[in-house]
Amino acid sequence: MPHGKPAGVRCIHLTPDNRCRIWGQPTYPKVCERFRPSPEVCGASSAEALAILARLESETAPDT
Repeated sequence: MPHGKPAGVRCIHLTPDNRCRIWGQPTYPKVCERFRPSPEVCGASSAEALAILARLESETAPDT
């Protein structure tokens, strides 16, 4: 995503089973490369991870 991924928008590089299509390629974003999973962000399941991500995006969204 050339200008970054807006909050609440699914990454265009994810497959239907939530795998990255560009992992390990030169176009893989630095922000993704530097991300280190942790229980605080990933929770104990995919559903929990998505809920945590939605909350973080909401809490850090700019005021409009």
